[in-house]
Amino acid sequence: MVLAIDLGKSRCRAVVEDPRRRVVHDGVGAPGLAASGGVDAALAALRPALASLRASSGPGPTGSEDGAAPVDAVAVDAVAVGAVGVGAVAVGAAGAWAAPAAASELARRLATEADVPAVVMSDVVSAHAGALDGGEGVLLIAGTGAAALGMNRDGATLIDGWGPELGDFGSGSWLGREALRAVLRASARLGPATSLTDAVRPSVGDVSAVQAWLAQGGALARHLATLAPTLLDAAAAGDEVAARIAEEAVRLLAASATAAASATAAASATAAASASASAAASASTSASASRPPTGSASAVALHGGLTDHDWFRGRLVASLREGGLTVVPSAGDALDGARLLAERSDLPHERFVHRAE
Repeated sequence: MVLAIDLGKSRCRAVVEDPRRRVVHDGVGAPGLAASGGVDAALAALRPALASLRASSGPGPTGSEDGAAPVDAVAVDAVAVGAVGVGAVAVGAAGAWAAPAAASELARRLATEADVPAVVMSDVVSAHAGALDGGEGVLLIAGTGAAALGMNRDGATLIDGWGPELGDFGSGSWLGREALRAVLRASARLGPATSLTDAVRPSVGDVSAVQAWLAQGGALARHLATLAPTLLDAAAAGDEVAARIAEEAVRLLAASATAAASATAAASATAAASASASAAASASTSASASRPPTGSASAVALHGGLTDHDWFRGRLVASLREGGLTVVPSAGDALDGARLLAERSDLPHERFVHRAE
């Protein structure tokens, strides 16, 4: 049994499959492994999940007879989770892609604390593995942030995921920012009138309150992303300003997916050419000159809250198909991917998986 954990920057979710998915923790995330003190912060976010597993697996020092985890489950000793039947802990952690050394350190320290093997990978990698069931292709993430990860056995390319200041093009935070810009421009007669002015009022207030609303506590990107559904609803209802913004988001997201798919295909072409050249040197190996494909670089799975909006999803899917990509249903989520990568080491994702005993 694997304890699978999705450790994001705002949320930490942990589940076990026994044999059905059982949620054992849903708490606060960590700033990311690439941040200063990222490993310590990640462990601080993971310890309550380990403790909750112990508490929810039966009566104990702070457990209840029905196995429910109490509020102070963090007080439970998190060591030796194998005692409750867990054979490994798998974590998809934000920031691991940019900080592989930190991911390796987290795996080592987590294995020591949990006393079972630990597997750590980027949350984007675990999401890719879950969505494509360990196969090849592109995962397009369109949520608060945005990124496209293309992967096969010959290479992997991450497009965007650069954060709200420099990237996340077409994301929920990007849409929210553009919505407020449109409202401000309309109020100053620098742009056309838009129904967004009235649509955002229940959340933001009058135009004069925009700056104060932005200054509220919490992550600005998540704050802005709360306005994305409002903009998409306005676009679906026919507001021209909102529709132009939404169509630009579609274009940006599709461009990221296309770039990831193209880079993945190029990696395969380079590997095939190398294999062909090697095979040409020996007639006995000529049969291996052309390797059968192990997946489709043009397959794209969608992930993230924006793809739940029917109007927006329809346009995004159409744009991807026009670009020659094939949209496939997501097989699972990041938690499924973390579990899968804990159980298998023969997948294209393995080069990005950090293991410790």
